[in-house]
Amino acid sequence: MSVREGKVRLADFILREMESILQEWEAFATTLLPASATMTRLALRDHAPQILQTIAADLSSSQTPEEQSEKSMGRAPTVPGAPETAAQTHAILRAQSGFDIKQLVAEYRALRTSVLRLWLDTGPLETMKVQDVIRFNEAVDQAIAESVDHFDAHVEQARNLLLGILGHDMRNPLNNIVITAQYLSALNAGEKVSQAAGRLIRSGASMQALLDELVDFNRVNLGVGLNAVPSDVDLAEPVADELEQIRGAHPDRAIELTVSGDVRGRWDGHRLQQLLRNLVVNAIKHGAEHSPIRVALRGADTEVTLEVRNCGPEIDPAVWSDLFEPLSRGAEHGGRGSLGGLGLGLFIVREIARGHGGEVSVRSESGETTFTVRLPREPGARATGPGE
Repeated sequence: MSVREGKVRLADFILREMESILQEWEAFATTLLPASATMTRLALRDHAPQILQTIAADLSSSQTPEEQSEKSMGRAPTVPGAPETAAQTHAILRAQSGFDIKQLVAEYRALRTSVLRLWLDTGPLETMKVQDVIRFNEAVDQAIAESVDHFDAHVEQARNLLLGILGHDMRNPLNNIVITAQYLSALNAGEKVSQAAGRLIRSGASMQALLDELVDFNRVNLGVGLNAVPSDVDLAEPVADELEQIRGAHPDRAIELTVSGDVRGRWDGHRLQQLLRNLVVNAIKHGAEHSPIRVALRGADTEVTLEVRNCGPEIDPAVWSDLFEPLSRGAEHGGRGSLGGLGLGLFIVREIARGHGGEVSVRSESGETTFTVRLPREPGARATGPGE
């Protein structure tokens, strides 16, 4: 490359010196171990030629200052139904090859440096070249945004698939363990055998609850939503039944129930039992051991309210909203919100409430924490918030 070619535009330079740029791209890609260790030259280069051609075309196109600004933030307009860009396809292939997100972005940083260094070596920086540098950086930023978005979507899809397979394939062996433990418990083969069987049954129930959370979390992430089958329900009955089962699993904890008003409506009773179970077990885990957990069911004109109240350390108001986020481990940050497992319990509570057109909220003050679920009586109705 001659240093006398000072006026060559960057778009023309990229197309003319494509091979030199690709050689540097390839050389850098080989350093991104361990994924690159077994990759061919073609795989290392992947869609780099197409990405560079797209950037060169972008540099040659006419754009308004607003369009340039949007592109610099990775928000260039997309055409519905348009095929994947080279940057998007590159991201998927890199993810499938074992690259991580840092390595993906590092490729673009190295590309930016290589192109500008090689180009500026051709001559002094002129006014025309300064504008080309700005446009080039904007185009690279847009390519990074496209790659990162697609990379993240691919990883998310792979994770959801793994969760789905895990939840499905573990059910049968877990059921066999629980059934065997129940059989041993019924044999009356002595106190030690009965105690061991009891521990297996309780552990199996805990694992089943974790698997249920995984499956539900996966359904929400995939956009399917929680499976709910509404029917006419007198909510007092499933609530009382669920609390009786919880008392059996936690005989040392006092759990009180009060019911007032008409608590009939159209809901999925099994899903609301799951919601209640998550809230009460959460209260058992984080509430004061010698204070009762109070469950209140109240009927109003258009909705029913379910409250779970426990005494104990207060939750910082700054983290109230975070308690319902998936994989949030509130207890590790001075609050509480996980059920001691995957940190999905309160997230699933929120999704079940939303699936019934309702909402859940929390208040923690004066040494007492209250989770409140508001459920409209009819599907499609909206739960009213406080003061409405």
